[in-house]
Amino acid sequence: MTLPLAGIKVIEFSHMVMGPSCGLILGDLGADVIKVEPLGAGDNTRRIPGSGAGFFPTFNRNKRSLAADLKSPKAIEVMRKLVATADVVIENFRPGALDKMGLGYEALCAGNPRLIYCSLKGFLSGPYEHRAALDEVVQMMGGLAYMTGPPGRPLRAGAPVNDMMGGMFATIAIMAAVIERGRTGRGQLVKSALFENNAWLVAPHMAQYVVTGKAADPMPARISAWAVYDVFETADDPMFLGVVTDTQWEIFCKEFALTDLLADPSFSTNAKRVAERERLMPLLRDFFKPLTRAEISRRFERIGLPYAPVTRPHDLFDDPHLTQAGAMVEVTLDDGKTMAIPALPIEMDGQRLGRRLDVPRVGEHTKEIARELGFSAEEVERLIEEKVIG
Repeated sequence: MTLPLAGIKVIEFSHMVMGPSCGLILGDLGADVIKVEPLGAGDNTRRIPGSGAGFFPTFNRNKRSLAADLKSPKAIEVMRKLVATADVVIENFRPGALDKMGLGYEALCAGNPRLIYCSLKGFLSGPYEHRAALDEVVQMMGGLAYMTGPPGRPLRAGAPVNDMMGGMFATIAIMAAVIERGRTGRGQLVKSALFENNAWLVAPHMAQYVVTGKAADPMPARISAWAVYDVFETADDPMFLGVVTDTQWEIFCKEFALTDLLADPSFSTNAKRVAERERLMPLLRDFFKPLTRAEISRRFERIGLPYAPVTRPHDLFDDPHLTQAGAMVEVTLDDGKTMAIPALPIEMDGQRLGRRLDVPRVGEHTKEIARELGFSAEEVERLIEEKVIG
């Protein structure tokens, strides 16, 4: 199918997760994304160990790599020539870094008034805007770590949620700016930030305080909105079970022959069950303990109630839903091994968005891009010999 952003050219000056996730989404949607990397070893994200080892192959498919020495005036001129042909620039350098290089919004939009320039930062405009930030920093200062861990033990979420969602909101802003440019003929500066994204994530807990007059407790100690909405031990493996409406409660009790619970007027509504949760939950925990996960899953599936195994990330490689055609995208690692990672979680016209370009090697497309800019073969080789590009 013709991808919706085909014909849109994006220059990506970014690293780690937030900027690359924005470029990934735009690339998967059909944009020509050119990732500018440092000459030589390339983006430092390629070499992060531990929990960051999967960042680069996850967020850099469907991009072309151009390696350049941005400390070189000649390389800056190449970048300016490149941006003059672009629709979008995305960057997540520290505040002011690209401005000092002559690659800030004011400098670039002067030569390309249709340019949409997206800055992905720690903070939007305000007292904090010049602070350095990381996902974990804003989770701590923005209430998410407090809500995730048990009381007195703030805990970051188990994925880089602000980085990834910050990239998503940047993409939304870019696409909105593209639509507006169609009306006005002019581009604009758009921004996305980690802290404001985090505040948006905890907005329901902020609102809960106003509505109830009580501060939200951390999730492990919270008063749940639903009585049966928790992880239960079974005869083999733990699983999550949800019974969230009064209709579901009736269906659940009849399926498992819990006639005493169904007949108890103190459990007749969800609000009453929440109020009686300290009495109800031990009864249910004792009931589920001798049953196997397979039996509970089969019966919850049959009556249409929500349930889930407690799964580790690497178990998802064998998940029967994700192994369906199109659900995963195969990419190649530096050592030549291939792996499948989840595609974007959307369908368009009944189809998933796949891979057009594999994760690039450092500078894999430098010569190709330079020729597209009008440099002759001799000029390209000279720039490479002078270590301007590579």
